[in-house]
Amino acid sequence: MSLSNNTTGQPKRLVVRWVKSAAGYSVRQKRTIKALGLSRLGQVVEHDDTPQVRGMINAVSHLVDVQEQEQAK
Repeated sequence: MSLSNNTTGQPKRLVVRWVKSAAGYSVRQKRTIKALGLSRLGQVVEHDDTPQVRGMINAVSHLVDVQEQEQAK
């Protein structure tokens, strides 16, 4: 995951896919997965690109896959 500057002026969306089970990891990481809106392995959710969401993704980056997407107006 790389942090990129938004030079186009359009808001970015982050597509987050849960790819690795949280079993064996701390309760804090399991709660972060749930806070991201993920409830099943393989599930995909979209979030606005905000520092708060980036922080949550960074905390569980070993469990999720993230893609950046331009939001069409």
